[in-house]
Amino acid sequence: MGYTSGCMAEQSGEFAGLAALVTGGASGIGLATARLLAGRGARVAVLDLDRGFEPVGAGTGLYPVLADVTDDAAVRAAVAEAGRVLGRLDIVVNNAGIGAAGTVEDNDDAEWHRVLDVNVLGIVRTTRAALPLLRRAARERGQAAIVNTCSVAATAGLPQRALYSATKGAVYSLTLAMAADHVAEGIRVNCVTPGTADERAALNARQPMGRLVSADEVAAAIAYLASPLAGATTGTALAVDGGMQGLRIRPRPA
Repeated sequence: MGYTSGCMAEQSGEFAGLAALVTGGASGIGLATARLLAGRGARVAVLDLDRGFEPVGAGTGLYPVLADVTDDAAVRAAVAEAGRVLGRLDIVVNNAGIGAAGTVEDNDDAEWHRVLDVNVLGIVRTTRAALPLLRRAARERGQAAIVNTCSVAATAGLPQRALYSATKGAVYSLTLAMAADHVAEGIRVNCVTPGTADERAALNARQPMGRLVSADEVAAAIAYLASPLAGATTGTALAVDGGMQGLRIRPRPA
């Protein structure tokens, strides 16, 4: 039985008739993305580890599914539930992730395994479970989409971010490999590379725009890459970092 809500029934947009799954969708970029996709007409399932995420549920247009992305059986069950409830699955946003600080010597093997398990293998598990549904959507509508949340840390050397950067570098490369593997099936794969966060004042100072990007701005980039209107875009990393990656500007006057 498909999932409907009163607010969803009245909406239209480029995502009308489409269904999406957003991992790590209970807060931050994930929640902003889920809300934006729903606002543009999609039926959206939000996968998160937190059972108590209040912004999701009745009256929001978002359907919650509970899973830990490090648990393959739980992920498969959650993706299957999303497919049943939404009736299809056209879009997967792999957003779940955790941070890590320190140089290469500051984290032990257990921490390296933990962060890689969430940030990289979490994408693998979710995508692997969703591919049959995405293939069906691509056959029916001509395309399906996967968007991974990467980071500027994948392409710029940041201090005290060795472990985190390694995982996001893997996400970047994984995005390109997945795009190559599935382009012939009509499944587009892209990623966004937002700026990272540490001490806010220090990070603001190194941003060419003088401020951090917002979750809503990253969500808008994800929505673009997921949209059927971006049907010719695959294997792309879209930077949403206020110019941090590409610009070298003079210091702002005091």
